[in-house]
Amino acid sequence: MRLQTPARFSEDDHLTAPPFYLPVFEEAYRFIIDQYQVAPKPIGIFIPCAVKKPYSTSPSHRLFHKVIGTTLDPDDYHVVIFGTCGTVPAELELMYPYAHYHYMLGKVTDPKVKEDFLRIETRRIAGYLKKTEHTYTRRIAYCIGIFREAMVQAVEETGIELDLLLPSNPMITRMYDIDCPFPEGSLSMKEYVEEFRAGLQQMRS
Repeated sequence: MRLQTPARFSEDDHLTAPPFYLPVFEEAYRFIIDQYQVAPKPIGIFIPCAVKKPYSTSPSHRLFHKVIGTTLDPDDYHVVIFGTCGTVPAELELMYPYAHYHYMLGKVTDPKVKEDFLRIETRRIAGYLKKTEHTYTRRIAYCIGIFREAMVQAVEETGIELDLLLPSNPMITRMYDIDCPFPEGSLSMKEYVEEFRAGLQQMRS
């Protein structure tokens, strides 16, 4: 499924500007919120976007999908990707512009850009939560850092609760290393992944 591409962009373009500023990402977000029908599933699983596109080909998403696929029945869950891309049902990962940008917020040092991302992404997650309030029975989010901040703020804004937010705060504290470029580490770390697996098992019960 594709949107009509604005004239100033080509689907061959490799978009490198912060995607949350680009009109084409807002257009894609509005399509998902206003037109796309998300099939009801018992569990909504929210995972962060990835640098490699399509997301499902990235090492992190391959790992996440393996954990999800070996824990839950496919009929029981729906995956939503969120982050610099906005909020994207996983089955739309090939839709323009979601497979056509390259950006890593973790390398950004400008506080204004991070503030803008948090504001824009919080709004987009909140919009998706409202749209799917009755689509999922339960919700789990797996995220750290500023993506987690946006998720928490969106939940507070909408009052639409998550059943689980992982990794847990105690686990993040345990794994925190101030000497690392990314002190909270990576969601692919064994300890985080095992807590995610346990959380999915809990959602199944």
